[in-house]
Order: sequence, then C-alpha cells, then structure tokens
Amino acid sequence: MQTAGRAESTQRAYRADWQRFCDWCESRGHPALPASPEIVAAYLAAEADAGRKVATLRRRVAAIRLAHRLCGHEPPTNSELVRATLRGIARLHGAAPQQKAPALADVVRRMVDTLDRSTLRGRRDRALLTLGFASALRRSELAALAVGDLEFVTEGVRVHVRRSKTDQEGLGQVVAVIRGGDYCPVAAVSDWIAAAGIGSGSLFRRMHRGDVVSAQPLSGHSIAAVVKRCAEACGLDPAAFGGHSLRAGFLTSAAQSKASLYKLMEVSRHTDPKSVMRYVRRAAEFEDHAGEGLL
Repeated sequence: MQTAGRAESTQRAYRADWQRFCDWCESRGHPALPASPEIVAAYLAAEADAGRKVATLRRRVAAIRLAHRLCGHEPPTNSELVRATLRGIARLHGAAPQQKAPALADVVRRMVDTLDRSTLRGRRDRALLTLGFASALRRSELAALAVGDLEFVTEGVRVHVRRSKTDQEGLGQVVAVIRGGDYCPVAAVSDWIAAAGIGSGSLFRRMHRGDVVSAQPLSGHSIAAVVKRCAEACGLDPAAFGGHSLRAGFLTSAAQSKASLYKLMEVSRHTDPKSVMRYVRRAAEFEDHAGEGLL
C-alpha cells in the first residue's frame, strides 16, 4: 500500500491493517477490493467482539479507506452504515484511550537510581531515561536518533529530530535540552557515547549478552520495555508505564513548575495547544480547587 507522506510507523500499521482485512474477507469468500459497506461493518463488529480497541478499529477503517481511494474506488467507509457501526461500538465498548502514567521528574530519578552505572546497559538506560524525559521525544523519535543528530553546545545539546508525527515532510525539528544536576541528560548521553565507543549510527542500541553493544538500534517497543523494567525496579506497576511516560512526565512536571504553554510547546512540538493543555490541567487539578474546605 503506497502511503507516502505518512510516518513509517503509520505505513506499517496501515499495511498490516489492510492485510488483516483482506485475510478476513478471503476466509469468508468476500471481495476485499472493492468491499461493500455491509462487509466492512460486519468486519468491524467481528473485530470489536474479538476485543479490539476503538482506536485500533478507527485506524483499520482509515487503512480500508486509503486502499480503496488509491485504487480509484469509492471507500465503503464513507457510508452511514459503517459510520453508525463504529459509533455503536464506541458507545458499547468505550472510546477513551488508555493513557500511560507520566514518569514525573522524581519518578525518573528513582528509575535512574536502580541502574548499575558500572555496566554499559546501565549507562545506556540512564542516557535513554534522562534524555527521553528532558527532550519530551516520542518513543519512535528516540529510537530513530543517531549520534549525528546531537549537537553539543555549552548550554546543553540540540537534538535534531529528522522526522516526526508533526513533521511528515521531513523538514526537521530541533529540541534544546539544557544541562542538569546529578541526573544531567547531557552528561548521561556523553558518558554513554564515550563508554560504548559509538562514533556514528544509532544512538540507542540493543545489547548482546556479556554487556556487548550491538549495531542494531532499539525499537520503540524496546524503549517502552526499558521504562517498564525500571518502573518495576523502583516498586511501581510496570503495566502503568510505557514509552510515552517520559514525554508525558516532562510536560506534567514542567507544568507543575509553572512553565508557560509556549515553552511547553517549544519542547514538545505540539501544533495544537489543546493537546498540551491536558498536561497543564493534570498538573493543576488540585490547585485552588472549588471544593477546598467544604468538608
């Protein structure tokens, strides 16, 4: 499926979603292209019964729509039947996304304290946690970072993000990360690069047995696994944390420290202030509360 202009992760998801729909149609003797609205509605109902989340179903609808458009067919997803089916599933199963817990600044420090800095794995994970938090990068952006994307300066490091969710044309974005104290992300990254002997290529890499650094980059799922492992190591529920926890943790912590909306968006690179405001509201939800002193 040709999906130029979309993030690589989105392209992979669309291809997988389209293939799944094709396999479902083939197993039941139905044509997948073009598909009728009745078939798509039945498919969505079957997927919902199988426990698929509403967000997943919406993405699969988008993949089916795109495949039909690329082949010159009227998308069956435009029909009221398909739309009504999706609305009904959302009402029945709920459409609110499950958010991962934010790894606030104190949580990140606790995570880092569980690491063995005498090992390369410990140094890598320290750099990953602190830079991931301080830069508020998405996990896919962290996984894609190369050593050459880092520009070290006196004040800290400029992180060059080559492509992101909000920069589909690949024009590039820059996130400034300032130096810190005992948990300085700039120092942690510099230490990891020097200890691992990495001069170019992927910044965060998989480890082989024996604490050996490989040439293979960490995937987004592997980054989430590091966060979960460190959360569990400091006594937290690993299921509550994931790759997004670092980004959410920075925004919530910065909002608690009264950083302006403009400055938050400067780091997060959100294009819609509404997306950032939910972190601001979370940070201040108990401040000047309307119910204060009532009971």
